[in-house]
Amino acid sequence: MDNKLNTYGFGNAGSVTDVTVRNRVLRNTYWLLAISMIPTVLGAWIGVVSGFSLMAGRPGLSLILFLGIAFAFFYGIEKTKNSGMGVVLLLAFTFFMGLMLSRLINATLQFSNGPALIMYAFGGTAAVFGAMATVATVSKRDFSGLGKFLFVGVILLLLASVANIWLQLPSLMITVSVIAIGIFSAYILFDVQRVVNGGETNYVTATLAIYLDVYNVFANLLALLGIFGGNRD
Repeated sequence: MDNKLNTYGFGNAGSVTDVTVRNRVLRNTYWLLAISMIPTVLGAWIGVVSGFSLMAGRPGLSLILFLGIAFAFFYGIEKTKNSGMGVVLLLAFTFFMGLMLSRLINATLQFSNGPALIMYAFGGTAAVFGAMATVATVSKRDFSGLGKFLFVGVILLLLASVANIWLQLPSLMITVSVIAIGIFSAYILFDVQRVVNGGETNYVTATLAIYLDVYNVFANLLALLGIFGGNRD
């Protein structure tokens, strides 16, 4: 007889069907994703008010420090994903990401229509997430094959972004942002379907993956809106 015992959430096991487990993980993931927006907004607000900037004036060292802190969070979240500490670390990470977003938010607020641009970016991101999550949930097509291509795309995006720290090419920045929106939109599709199909059974790590997708779509969309729609009058 097929063993239906499965571990999810904080590691609690139950004799439930696969469908029940998947639905529970997906529901908990969406709840935690929604909650994670609170420390993100708080971090962004504190960053704007305080003028936070990680290693201001030293973009190379700032990137290295950011990656070091981010990967430390990833390691900690992975090690504690089956306990309440995993949720705490995840929310702390989203606060940190809010701080990192504050510089872009502050730059956008310099435009007379800055608040509107932020709302447009939020609305656009919500629309992308809703569309991709719906497709991932209802489609019978298997999108797992996208994983390798998307990973390569992220590596190339990272390399291009690092190169542009010194090149400072507006056209390259625009290109990177456009491609990033496409890649991370596809990642939403990929990551949500992993939960739906049972490939991811822990909602802490599922939330982390989808949060990063949503965060990158929002940040790059906001950057593009600032470039093409910012009004300094």
